[in-house]
Amino acid sequence: MKQTAIAVLALGICACCFGQQSDSTFKVDVKLVNVFVTVTDGHGAPVAGLKKDDFSIREDGKQQKIAVFGRESVLPLSIVLAIDTSLSTRKDLPLELASARKFVHAILRPVDALSLYQFSEIVNEITPFTSDLSRIDHAIGRIHSGSATALYDALYLGSQALEPRQGRKVFVVITDGGDTMSKVDYREAVRAAQEAEAILYSIIIVPIEASAGRDTGGEHALIQLSDDTGGKYYYASSIPQLDEAFHQISDELRTQYLLAYYPSERMSDSEFRHIQISVQGTPEQARLFF
Repeated sequence: MKQTAIAVLALGICACCFGQQSDSTFKVDVKLVNVFVTVTDGHGAPVAGLKKDDFSIREDGKQQKIAVFGRESVLPLSIVLAIDTSLSTRKDLPLELASARKFVHAILRPVDALSLYQFSEIVNEITPFTSDLSRIDHAIGRIHSGSATALYDALYLGSQALEPRQGRKVFVVITDGGDTMSKVDYREAVRAAQEAEAILYSIIIVPIEASAGRDTGGEHALIQLSDDTGGKYYYASSIPQLDEAFHQISDELRTQYLLAYYPSERMSDSEFRHIQISVQGTPEQARLFF
């Protein structure tokens, strides 16, 4: 493996606060920042076998000491899978559900949990978080088509459901990208995802190749939201492409590295941190905000 072919993609962040109180007069909060990172080679395949010393972390330009390192994180996954069932997706919905079912069976372990949503003119949670595959299969079978599209409402509500969960929090949405009747707007959806510390993977269904008949504005919004949360986006115009998107998501979630550090004193009062992650021997870096 050539180091120059490596690219780093940081997939998610969560911050944990541990209060330490020495007496009744003051309290010190020490914050451990956890960063989940996927490293891919020049062909986009996940790279395993890296060591702690291969990584470098900077926060707001300051070098940080890695306090905790783990390969292929075993932390539990909490996944929201949201499926667009609006009129524009009706034709391919049965095949999309079959592909989603395969993804669920491939990714879910007993320690993980998945919540299934469908959204059209309204957003429905078909099943709350569970690791019971038979229950999820039954829920997928209950999904039905609707009319309009409340995409941002789905992103908002799914993120709210993820917020109190522990471990890695992942949001997977299958949609053609359009939003026609949400009560919340794009900014509110972004804020909810960031506050939940959720990683968004967007699978954008493209029934036609020409952009004239597509909601490209909605597609670009999903792309930006995926980037802002450390996730990825995929275009799928066929079932094999949809299967491949699910396969790549599964591979990434199973080959992550956990890097954790106690940040040095900050000069800025901003709630956002600018994190740079690099792998030894390569100029590529991942930049994260949270």
